[in-house]
Order: sequence, then structure tokens, then C-alpha cells
Amino acid sequence: MKAKNKGRLAEFLARQLFRLKGYRIVVANYVTGRGSGAGEVDFIARRKNVLVFVEVKQRSSIEKAGFSIFPEQQRRIIRAAESFVQKHPFYAACDVRFDAVLVCLPFKIVHLPDAFRP
Repeated sequence: MKAKNKGRLAEFLARQLFRLKGYRIVVANYVTGRGSGAGEVDFIARRKNVLVFVEVKQRSSIEKAGFSIFPEQQRRIIRAAESFVQKHPFYAACDVRFDAVLVCLPFKIVHLPDAFRP
């Protein structure tokens, strides 16, 4: 399977995991803009008053996936979250959290709540 397809499958499985945990998927593949400094979030989910910005990483091992979320990428995700909340003031009262979902195909999935903070 090609890397792009593996990534799509990993994101699909992560969204399903969140649905099973009682989250509603607000948006998938949210991008704030194109070019340098653009923020991108794999998906945004909500449960009660918690808005979760989720980064999904698929690698050959869970450890490699975990180590592949670099500080610069975290900053881009945080910028994207700030942009999303500004554009959608309805969510301004929500608590914000940044999670990671690590995937090693075929079906090893680890959800890391509160994986990083601004």
C-alpha cells in the first residue's frame, strides 16, 4: 500500500476511534492557508465542552510515530487551532486540547490525550 493511502487509512481509523469514544467529528483535514507557516489539523472533534485538535501519525512502529510529531509541527497545529476558533466563535467557550493518535498498520492504534500544549 502506498504511503498516502496508509495515511488516509490511519486518519479514517483514528476518526472511527474517536466516534466510538463518543466524540463528534467537527471537521477533517482543516487547513488555515497554503504556503509557509500554514497550519493543518488532521481532524477536529468535540465531546461535551472539549474541542480536540488531533494529529494522526502512521509509521512502521508506534515509537516512530510518536517521535515524528516535531515542535514546529506542534506550533503549526496550535496556530491552526487559534485560527479555527477565531473563525468559529461558537467554539470559543470550549476547552481546547491537542491529542495525537499513533498508528502502526494493520491495526495497532494508540490515542494520546493532551499530547502537547501551547
